[in-house]
Amino acid sequence: MAAPSRAASCEDFAEFQELLRVMRTIDDRIVHELNTTIPTASFVGKVDASQTCKELYQSLMEAHTSRERIIKSCIAQTSSVVKTLREEREKAQDDIVLLKQLRKEQTKLKLMQSELNVEEVVNDRSWKVFNERCRIHYKPPKSQ
Repeated sequence: MAAPSRAASCEDFAEFQELLRVMRTIDDRIVHELNTTIPTASFVGKVDASQTCKELYQSLMEAHTSRERIIKSCIAQTSSVVKTLREEREKAQDDIVLLKQLRKEQTKLKLMQSELNVEEVVNDRSWKVFNERCRIHYKPPKSQ
């Protein structure tokens, strides 16, 4: 369940969203993952639930960290483009093409910033489900 290793493309927002969608697969499937890996009372002796929860915890941490890094990197990159376009716009007030490009980049920046909020909701939901099912079997380090 590792996250894709390909580099994020920040120029095309649709591609950026698709990459995040693929990387959020672990969060989308966490309930199924927990149901198939954490034993019920009748199968307690056959599966090491603490090891399974630990591995799932590490996978979630890795996925959340990599997605946050990609989102913040793209926000920084797009912010830089917006700043450059603003500076150019100050010099050429009448350039309509430049204005359109600036508006397009500002919109993309706002959309990327909203992905941070989406990410927070997705992460909260995943941790809630994880803690409900794994709190008995595995106690994660206090860094969460």
